[in-house]
Amino acid sequence: MKSETPLFSFTVISDIQLTNENELSHQKLAHALQDLYELDKNSSALIMNGDLVADGKKQSYEKLSEVLESCPHTQEMYFTIGNHEFFQNDGNVPSIQRFLEFSKLDKVYYERKIAGHPFIFLGSESWGPVGTITKDSAVLSEEQLDWLSERMEEHRQGDMPVFVFLHQPLPYSLYGTDLLEYYQKGIIQSDELKNILSGIDNVFYFSGHSHFDLRFPNSIVKEPFTMINTGAIYDIWGPDGEGHEKVIDSTGSQGLYLQVYTDKVVIKGRDFTKKQWISEYQHNIPL
Repeated sequence: MKSETPLFSFTVISDIQLTNENELSHQKLAHALQDLYELDKNSSALIMNGDLVADGKKQSYEKLSEVLESCPHTQEMYFTIGNHEFFQNDGNVPSIQRFLEFSKLDKVYYERKIAGHPFIFLGSESWGPVGTITKDSAVLSEEQLDWLSERMEEHRQGDMPVFVFLHQPLPYSLYGTDLLEYYQKGIIQSDELKNILSGIDNVFYFSGHSHFDLRFPNSIVKEPFTMINTGAIYDIWGPDGEGHEKVIDSTGSQGLYLQVYTDKVVIKGRDFTKKQWISEYQHNIPL
Protein backbone atom coordinates (compact mmCIF):
# COMPACT_ATOMS: atom_id res chain seq x y z
CA MET A 1 0.00 0.00 0.00
CA LYS A 2 1.31 3.42 -0.96
CA SER A 3 2.10 5.82 1.85
CA GLU A 4 0.74 9.37 1.79
CA THR A 5 3.05 10.51 4.57
CA PRO A 6 6.83 10.08 4.67
CA LEU A 7 8.40 7.44 6.88
CA PHE A 8 11.13 9.92 7.77
CA SER A 9 13.09 12.86 6.40
CA PHE A 10 16.75 13.87 6.40
CA THR A 11 18.94 16.68 5.10
CA VAL A 12 22.27 16.69 3.27
CA ILE A 13 24.79 19.50 2.92
CA SER A 14 28.41 19.51 1.80
CA ASP A 15 31.37 21.76 1.01
CA ILE A 16 30.96 24.01 4.02
CA GLN A 17 34.69 24.79 3.83
CA LEU A 18 34.63 26.61 7.13
CA THR A 19 37.77 28.17 8.58
CA ASN A 20 38.36 29.80 11.92
CA GLU A 21 39.17 33.16 10.32
CA ASN A 22 36.46 33.34 7.63
CA GLU A 23 33.31 34.73 9.23
CA LEU A 24 31.36 34.41 5.98
CA SER A 25 31.84 30.63 6.15
CA HIS A 26 30.39 30.66 9.69
CA GLN A 27 27.42 32.74 8.57
CA LYS A 28 26.63 30.57 5.56
CA LEU A 29 26.54 27.40 7.63
CA ALA A 30 24.45 29.03 10.36
CA HIS A 31 22.00 30.35 7.79
CA ALA A 32 21.62 26.93 6.17
CA LEU A 33 21.10 25.18 9.50
CA GLN A 34 18.46 27.69 10.54
CA ASP A 35 16.60 27.36 7.25
CA LEU A 36 16.60 23.55 7.37
CA TYR A 37 15.40 23.53 10.96
CA GLU A 38 12.54 25.88 10.12
CA LEU A 39 11.56 23.63 7.21
CA ASP A 40 11.38 20.49 9.34
CA LYS A 41 12.09 20.43 13.06
CA ASN A 42 11.54 16.67 13.13
CA SER A 43 14.11 15.68 10.52
CA SER A 44 15.78 12.38 11.48
CA ALA A 45 19.35 13.27 10.49
CA LEU A 46 21.70 15.93 9.17
CA ILE A 47 24.48 14.63 6.93
CA MET A 48 27.54 16.74 6.14
CA ASN A 49 29.12 15.14 3.08
CA GLY A 50 32.73 16.29 3.15
CA ASP A 51 34.80 19.48 3.12
CA LEU A 52 33.50 20.39 6.55
CA VAL A 53 36.52 22.69 6.94
CA ALA A 54 38.62 24.34 4.25
CA ASP A 55 42.09 23.95 5.72
CA GLY A 56 42.06 20.83 7.91
CA LYS A 57 43.21 22.80 10.97
CA LYS A 58 42.24 21.99 14.53
CA GLN A 59 41.11 25.60 15.11
CA SER A 60 38.68 25.35 12.19
CA TYR A 61 37.16 22.15 13.59
CA GLU A 62 36.77 23.93 16.92
CA LYS A 63 34.99 26.85 15.22
CA LEU A 64 32.80 24.39 13.31
CA SER A 65 31.77 22.82 16.62
CA GLU A 66 30.95 26.28 17.99
CA VAL A 67 28.71 27.09 15.03
CA LEU A 68 26.93 23.75 15.28
CA GLU A 69 26.37 24.20 19.01
CA SER A 70 24.95 27.70 18.51
CA CYS A 71 22.44 26.74 15.77
CA PRO A 72 19.29 24.61 15.92
CA HIS A 73 19.48 21.24 14.16
CA THR A 74 18.66 17.61 14.65
CA GLN A 75 20.91 15.91 17.19
CA GLU A 76 21.65 13.05 14.77
CA MET A 77 24.58 14.20 12.62
CA TYR A 78 26.81 12.14 10.34
CA PHE A 79 29.99 13.17 8.53
CA THR A 80 32.21 12.13 5.65
CA ILE A 81 35.76 13.26 5.00
CA GLY A 82 36.48 15.46 1.97
CA ASN A 83 39.65 16.51 0.19
CA HIS A 84 39.89 19.79 2.13
CA GLU A 85 40.22 17.88 5.39
CA PHE A 86 43.73 16.99 4.13
CA PHE A 87 44.73 20.62 3.40
CA GLN A 88 46.77 21.05 6.59
CA ASN A 89 49.34 19.16 4.50
CA ASP A 90 51.17 17.56 7.39
CA GLY A 91 50.70 13.98 6.26
CA ASN A 92 47.73 11.66 5.96
CA VAL A 93 47.52 10.32 9.49
CA PRO A 94 47.26 13.66 11.36
CA SER A 95 44.73 14.98 8.83
CA ILE A 96 42.52 11.92 9.19
CA GLN A 97 42.94 11.86 12.95
CA ARG A 98 41.65 15.41 13.32
CA PHE A 99 38.55 14.48 11.31
CA LEU A 100 38.00 11.33 13.37
CA GLU A 101 38.37 13.23 16.64
CA PHE A 102 35.83 15.82 15.53
CA SER A 103 33.33 13.27 14.21
CA LYS A 104 33.92 10.78 17.06
CA LEU A 105 34.53 7.97 14.57
CA ASP A 106 36.99 5.08 14.46
CA LYS A 107 37.30 4.98 10.67
CA VAL A 108 36.41 7.20 7.71
CA TYR A 109 33.93 4.56 6.53
CA TYR A 110 31.03 3.20 8.56
CA GLU A 111 27.35 2.25 8.47
CA ARG A 112 24.43 3.51 10.52
CA LYS A 113 20.70 2.84 10.60
CA ILE A 114 18.38 5.84 10.38
CA ALA A 115 14.70 5.07 10.90
CA GLY A 116 15.66 1.44 10.27
CA HIS A 117 17.18 2.23 6.84
CA PRO A 118 20.83 1.59 5.91
CA PHE A 119 23.11 4.60 5.50
CA ILE A 120 26.67 3.91 4.35
CA PHE A 121 29.41 6.51 4.66
CA LEU A 122 32.65 6.21 2.67
CA GLY A 123 35.83 8.27 2.77
CA SER A 124 39.24 8.81 1.26
CA GLU A 125 42.05 7.25 3.26
CA SER A 126 44.93 9.33 1.94
CA TRP A 127 45.92 12.45 0.07
CA GLY A 128 46.02 11.49 -3.51
CA PRO A 129 49.08 12.41 -3.67
CA VAL A 130 50.35 16.01 -3.43
CA GLY A 131 51.79 17.38 -6.66
CA THR A 132 49.55 15.36 -8.98
CA ILE A 133 46.26 15.98 -10.77
CA THR A 134 44.70 13.41 -8.43
CA LYS A 135 45.76 15.03 -5.14
CA ASP A 136 42.11 15.78 -4.28
CA SER A 137 40.82 12.38 -5.42
CA ALA A 138 39.25 9.79 -3.15
CA VAL A 139 41.53 6.86 -2.36
CA LEU A 140 39.59 3.81 -1.16
CA SER A 141 41.57 0.94 0.31
CA GLU A 142 40.96 -2.69 -0.59
CA GLU A 143 39.79 -3.16 2.98
CA GLN A 144 37.17 -0.45 2.59
CA LEU A 145 35.98 -1.79 -0.76
CA ASP A 146 35.74 -5.34 0.62
CA TRP A 147 33.74 -4.02 3.58
CA LEU A 148 31.41 -2.12 1.23
CA SER A 149 30.96 -5.19 -0.96
CA GLU A 150 29.93 -7.25 2.08
CA ARG A 151 27.51 -4.59 3.25
CA MET A 152 25.91 -4.21 -0.18
CA GLU A 153 25.60 -7.98 -0.62
CA GLU A 154 23.63 -8.13 2.62
CA HIS A 155 21.39 -5.26 1.53
CA ARG A 156 20.80 -6.92 -1.83
CA GLN A 157 18.37 -9.22 -0.08
CA GLY A 158 16.32 -6.36 1.38
CA ASP A 159 13.68 -4.11 -0.10
CA MET A 160 14.77 -0.83 1.53
CA PRO A 161 16.66 1.93 -0.28
CA VAL A 162 20.35 2.09 0.56
CA PHE A 163 21.82 5.58 0.98
CA VAL A 164 25.55 5.85 0.22
CA PHE A 165 27.70 8.95 0.78
CA LEU A 166 31.17 9.88 -0.51
CA HIS A 167 32.48 13.40 -1.00
CA GLN A 168 33.73 12.83 -4.55
CA PRO A 169 31.37 12.02 -7.48
CA LEU A 170 31.91 9.15 -9.86
CA PRO A 171 33.61 10.26 -13.11
CA TYR A 172 31.46 10.80 -16.21
CA SER A 173 28.24 10.75 -14.22
CA LEU A 174 26.80 14.00 -12.84
CA TYR A 175 26.98 17.34 -14.59
CA GLY A 176 30.58 18.52 -15.00
CA THR A 177 32.29 15.26 -14.03
CA ASP A 178 33.61 14.96 -17.59
CA LEU A 179 34.77 18.58 -17.69
CA LEU A 180 38.29 18.29 -16.30
CA GLU A 181 40.81 15.54 -15.58
CA TYR A 182 40.36 16.68 -11.98
CA TYR A 183 36.88 15.09 -12.02
CA GLN A 184 37.60 12.38 -14.58
CA LYS A 185 40.05 10.90 -12.03
CA GLY A 186 38.18 12.05 -8.93
CA ILE A 187 37.96 8.57 -7.40
CA ILE A 188 41.04 6.39 -7.90
CA GLN A 189 39.03 3.17 -7.47
CA SER A 190 35.99 4.45 -9.40
CA ASP A 191 35.51 1.27 -11.45
CA GLU A 192 35.55 -0.94 -8.37
CA LEU A 193 33.14 1.36 -6.52
CA LYS A 194 30.71 1.52 -9.45
CA ASN A 195 30.75 -2.25 -9.85
CA ILE A 196 29.94 -2.80 -6.17
CA LEU A 197 27.01 -0.38 -6.22
CA SER A 198 25.60 -1.54 -9.58
CA GLY A 199 23.02 -4.27 -9.89
CA ILE A 200 21.39 -3.57 -6.55
CA ASP A 201 17.93 -2.05 -6.45
CA ASN A 202 17.34 1.35 -4.87
CA VAL A 203 20.90 2.56 -4.33
CA PHE A 204 21.18 6.32 -3.80
CA TYR A 205 24.74 7.70 -4.09
CA PHE A 206 25.35 11.23 -2.78
CA SER A 207 28.41 13.34 -3.63
CA GLY A 208 29.52 16.95 -3.37
CA HIS A 209 33.01 18.27 -4.24
CA SER A 210 32.21 20.15 -7.47
CA HIS A 211 30.12 22.98 -5.96
CA PHE A 212 28.22 22.93 -9.26
CA ASP A 213 24.88 24.72 -9.26
CA LEU A 214 21.97 22.34 -8.64
CA ARG A 215 20.10 24.14 -11.43
CA PHE A 216 22.39 22.57 -14.03
CA PRO A 217 21.00 19.53 -15.92
CA ASN A 218 22.04 16.06 -14.81
CA SER A 219 22.46 17.08 -11.19
CA ILE A 220 20.70 13.78 -10.58
CA VAL A 221 21.51 10.78 -12.80
CA LYS A 222 19.45 7.60 -12.49
CA GLU A 223 21.57 4.96 -14.26
CA PRO A 224 22.93 2.45 -13.31
CA PHE A 225 21.83 3.70 -9.88
CA THR A 226 20.70 7.09 -8.61
CA MET A 227 23.60 9.53 -8.28
CA ILE A 228 22.94 12.84 -6.57
CA ASN A 229 24.81 16.16 -6.41
CA THR A 230 24.48 17.53 -2.88
CA GLY A 231 25.33 21.14 -3.78
CA ALA A 232 27.63 23.38 -1.72
CA ILE A 233 27.25 25.66 1.26
CA TYR A 234 30.25 27.84 0.31
CA ASP A 235 30.33 29.28 -3.25
CA ILE A 236 28.53 27.95 -6.32
CA TRP A 237 30.62 26.96 -9.32
CA GLY A 238 30.04 26.27 -12.99
CA PRO A 239 31.90 26.00 -16.32
CA ASP A 240 33.72 29.09 -17.59
CA GLY A 241 32.98 28.36 -21.27
CA GLU A 242 36.62 27.60 -22.02
CA GLY A 243 36.85 24.07 -20.69
CA HIS A 244 37.49 25.02 -17.09
CA GLU A 245 35.40 26.09 -14.10
CA LYS A 246 34.85 29.22 -12.02
CA VAL A 247 32.78 30.65 -9.18
CA ILE A 248 29.48 31.80 -10.67
CA ASP A 249 27.80 32.87 -7.42
CA SER A 250 29.93 33.79 -4.41
CA THR A 251 26.78 34.48 -2.39
CA GLY A 252 25.19 31.14 -3.28
CA SER A 253 24.53 28.33 -0.80
CA GLN A 254 22.64 25.11 -1.58
CA GLY A 255 21.72 21.73 -0.10
CA LEU A 256 19.12 18.96 -0.02
CA TYR A 257 15.99 17.98 1.87
CA LEU A 258 14.74 14.39 1.44
CA GLN A 259 11.59 12.53 2.39
CA VAL A 260 11.49 8.73 2.31
CA TYR A 261 8.16 7.01 1.63
CA THR A 262 7.33 3.33 1.27
CA ASP A 263 7.25 3.63 -2.52
CA LYS A 264 9.46 6.63 -3.38
CA VAL A 265 12.16 9.04 -2.29
CA VAL A 266 11.48 12.76 -2.73
CA ILE A 267 14.57 14.94 -3.20
CA LYS A 268 14.32 18.73 -3.05
CA GLY A 269 17.10 21.21 -3.71
CA ARG A 270 17.18 24.24 -1.42
CA ASP A 271 18.60 27.70 -2.01
CA PHE A 272 19.62 28.80 1.48
CA THR A 273 20.56 32.32 0.43
CA LYS A 274 17.06 33.04 -0.85
CA LYS A 275 15.32 30.55 1.49
CA GLN A 276 13.57 29.06 -1.55
CA TRP A 277 13.18 25.68 -3.19
CA ILE A 278 15.16 25.19 -6.39
CA SER A 279 12.47 24.53 -8.98
CA GLU A 280 14.89 22.73 -11.33
CA TYR A 281 15.81 20.28 -8.56
CA GLN A 282 12.59 18.60 -7.44
CA HIS A 283 12.68 14.83 -7.94
CA ASN A 284 10.43 11.89 -7.07
CA ILE A 285 12.40 8.65 -7.39
CA PRO A 286 10.14 5.57 -7.35
CA LEU A 287 11.24 2.51 -5.36
